[in-house]
Amino acid sequence: MDARGLTTSLMVTGHRGLEIRLDFVSHELLFLVTDGSSRRMALEPRTVADFYAEYTGHLGNLGFDVTIVGTPVELPEVIPSAEDTTHASYDADAVARFWRSLVSAHGVLSTFRGGFRGKSSPVHFFWGAFDLAVTRFSGRSAPEHPGGVPNCPDRVMHEAYSDEVSSAGYWPGGAEEGIYYAYAYPHPEGYDTHPAVEAPAYWDVELGEYVLPYHLVRQAPDPDVLVLKFL
Repeated sequence: MDARGLTTSLMVTGHRGLEIRLDFVSHELLFLVTDGSSRRMALEPRTVADFYAEYTGHLGNLGFDVTIVGTPVELPEVIPSAEDTTHASYDADAVARFWRSLVSAHGVLSTFRGGFRGKSSPVHFFWGAFDLAVTRFSGRSAPEHPGGVPNCPDRVMHEAYSDEVSSAGYWPGGAEEGIYYAYAYPHPEGYDTHPAVEAPAYWDVELGEYVLPYHLVRQAPDPDVLVLKFL
């Protein structure tokens, strides 16, 4: 994340670096290159196929020859981006409100991350499930993950969960306004019934995670205190 939306951060290839930003203030996608060149695209209603064609065209014009996995992941039904003429909406107000919710979540997750002295990930955004997450690591190896995530190769999950993790984040799915979530892999014995987790948080059997609905957080007298207690 950055002060205007989401960013890939700097990606270096050869002697140049590229950063791609989704600006949810001016509603543009920006290509920024360390040699001073740049491109921009409007974020507006259009088909995914049309957007993808312009996007890959800009990469080529800027001299970046990259291989892209052009199919969405972690969804049960997907259409390759280059062929998707079904989805064509862009609601600027909804996107801006979602981004502001990410900003709030980023703050409280960063506070939570700062209280742990061991190895942890940054607070970062996952494009597959559209969730903001932070993960702690014990340093111990974990049993091989069973995989089975829709349209995501098992080898990805094997690598992602090669070590024990305790992960928490904010996900717009799982409830009408989304949820805060927390899970461990593998689950320690008794994890799903631990008395420290109190209502309104609860164990979601289907997700295999503890969840705290976002709309309850939003309406709480002190949202940060509620989320930090949950985490």
